[in-house]
Amino acid sequence: MKNSILNRIILLLFLIVTFSACDTNNTGGDPEPVNEYLVSYEKHKSYSATEIQSIIDSYKLLFPSLQSIVDEVQFGIEVFIINYATTFKGEEIIASGLISVPSVEGSYPVISFQNGTNTKHSDAPTAKPDDQLYMMLEFLASTGFVIAAPDYLGFGASSNMFHPYLEKESTISSLVDMLRATKEFLANYNDAKSNKDLYIMGYSQGGWSTLQLQKAIEQKYNSEFNLKASSCGAGPYDLRFVNDYILSQETYPMPYYVGYIFNSYIKTGDITNQASDLFQSPYDERIMTLFDGLHSGPEINAQLTRTMADLFTPDYLSNSSSDEKFSSIITSLDKNSISAWKTNIPMFLSHGGADSYVPVQLSDNLYKDFLAAGVDESNITYLRIEDGDHGTTVIPSMAATFNWFINIKKSN
Repeated sequence: MKNSILNRIILLLFLIVTFSACDTNNTGGDPEPVNEYLVSYEKHKSYSATEIQSIIDSYKLLFPSLQSIVDEVQFGIEVFIINYATTFKGEEIIASGLISVPSVEGSYPVISFQNGTNTKHSDAPTAKPDDQLYMMLEFLASTGFVIAAPDYLGFGASSNMFHPYLEKESTISSLVDMLRATKEFLANYNDAKSNKDLYIMGYSQGGWSTLQLQKAIEQKYNSEFNLKASSCGAGPYDLRFVNDYILSQETYPMPYYVGYIFNSYIKTGDITNQASDLFQSPYDERIMTLFDGLHSGPEINAQLTRTMADLFTPDYLSNSSSDEKFSSIITSLDKNSISAWKTNIPMFLSHGGADSYVPVQLSDNLYKDFLAAGVDESNITYLRIEDGDHGTTVIPSMAATFNWFINIKKSN
C-alpha cells in the first residue's frame, strides 16, 4: 500500500511537471487538459490516403476480402505510441499502446483491438507498428475510425513485469484504462475527436480479452463508453474446457499455450501448486523461465514436448479435476473463464472449424449459450469457417469484422 501511494505521488508530480512545461508554450488559447491516465505520446508515422490504398492493394491477391476496405479509404492517418497509467495488484503501472487517427478534423468512433497470444517484447504493437497485421489495423482509421491497440501488461512500457496471460482482472483494468487514455489523447489532439461510440474486437487471446471487456463495460462502465458492437474470434473462453480438451489429447501442437497459462497463474499467486506438481522434468523448470519476453512461441514449443503424457505428470493427467491437491488450478481456470449473458450489444463470433489449437467447440458452445441466455438470434452473428485453422482464419475474421463495423457505423 505504501508503494502504491508513493507511486501515485510520483506519477502526479510527473504529470504536473510535464503539463506545466507544455503550458509554457501556450499562446493564450484554451488551457492544456489535465490527464488522469495519459502519461505521454509521440508520433510514429503518417500515411496519405493514396499510400494506404497502394499498400492494401499489394495484399489483395493474398487477401481478396481487403478490397471492400480499400473502397472505404477516405483519409490519411497519423499513428502514435502512448504511455498511460493503470494498475496491477494495487500497484501503479505505466502501460502502452498504439493509436491511429484520421488526419482530417472530425468526430470519429473508436475501435479497440486486442491482439492475440504473443510472448516476445519485440512483437508487441508498439514495438512492431509496421508489422503487416498492425498496419492493416492502423489503416482502418482511414475509413473514419480512431484505432486503439493496447500492448497488454508485460509488454511495451511495462515490459519489466511478466505478462499476466489470460488473467481476467488485470486484463480488464488495463484495457479500460487504455480507452480512458485514448479519450484524453483525443482531447489533446488537434484534429480527430471521439464521438463517444466504441467498437471492440480481437482474435485468440484477443477474442477472450474482447469478450471480458464487453461484459465489464456492460456491467460496470456503461456510463463511460457507448459500446456499439463487439467481435470475438477463436477465444479460449472456457478455460476448464480447454484444460480438459488438452489433457484428453495424445499430442497437442501448441504446448506453449498451456505453459503460458500456468506460468501466469502461478506468478499471480492464483495457483498455489508448484510447476512440478503439473509438469514433468525438465519442462516444469522451462515453463517457469522461458516466458521472459525474449523467446517466441515456436522457440518455446521447441523446448517443450507435444506429447501430453510426457509434458504433464501422471497425477495431474489422471486427477486434475478430482483431487483437492489441484483445487487452486480449477478455481483459477473457472475464475478467468467467461460465460454467456443476456446482452443487447450486437456481437460477431468467428472461429475456424479445423482449429487444432483452440477447439471450435468453444465458440459453438458460446453461441448456443448466448441464444439460451435470451440473446435474439438477429443480434449475434457466427462466422464458422469450416476449413480454417487457427492461423488462416485470422485475416478473413478481421476483414469480415471491419466490414461489419463499417456497415454499423453507416447505419447510425
